[in-house]
Amino acid sequence: MTTVPDFTYRVVIRLCRALFRALGLRIRVSGIEHLPAAGAVVVAANHSSFLDFMFVGLAAVQRGRLVRFMAKESVFRSRLSGPLMRGMAHIPVDRVHGELAARQGLRALRSGQVVGVYPEATIGRAFVVKDAVDLRRGAAYLALATGAPLVPVAHWGIHRILTVDGRYSLRRGKAVEVVVGAPLVPLSGEDAEALTARLHDRLSAMVDELVARYPQPPADPAHAWWWPAALGGAAPTRADARVLDDAAVSRADTPR
Repeated sequence: MTTVPDFTYRVVIRLCRALFRALGLRIRVSGIEHLPAAGAVVVAANHSSFLDFMFVGLAAVQRGRLVRFMAKESVFRSRLSGPLMRGMAHIPVDRVHGELAARQGLRALRSGQVVGVYPEATIGRAFVVKDAVDLRRGAAYLALATGAPLVPVAHWGIHRILTVDGRYSLRRGKAVEVVVGAPLVPLSGEDAEALTARLHDRLSAMVDELVARYPQPPADPAHAWWWPAALGGAAPTRADARVLDDAAVSRADTPR
């Protein structure tokens, strides 16, 4: 297995932990035994915040692993985040030329690393897993192409700290729940589309369970922008969120 210099990664981990302490976060991580302690792994997580990677990565760190996340290419162009992303050996994804990212992901897996993928591609505004039709098949493709286990990781509460549309809060003491699920084993003859459908169902059920047991439900759901619409919250429904998400992607892709 090839090794990657991880000095930058470990510095960032220390900074993340300092941030968690400063915010007084109540973080609960469970199921880390489902993440293999060695060898290639594809981690597939839901996407609700700019900070998701910190908490998904935290679960892996507790298992002694570092995740190479696939992230949009624009993050690598930033003067602030670009050097850090490259220093941590994350993988840039260009929506127009996604095959380049796929090749890098395959190389990382074949060298025995953990590759992190967000099948929802963009942050969802409904704060529940997007519909199956909206999920990308990259995670399933990487798992099928390499034989790496496909491990779902669900989280909830991170969006209350920082998410899209300028939503953020620095109020201390927020609860953040992270759970690592059992690996999905490909069935005989299963293709990426079918495996992605199963991944969707597993992730969606895991997130729903986290919401159901969330220790800090809002006192007045109707006025809580971060609480799911299906539970009486003020977050957009999945259908409305899809419209908002598509509009945001269109704006991001429009040349300035």
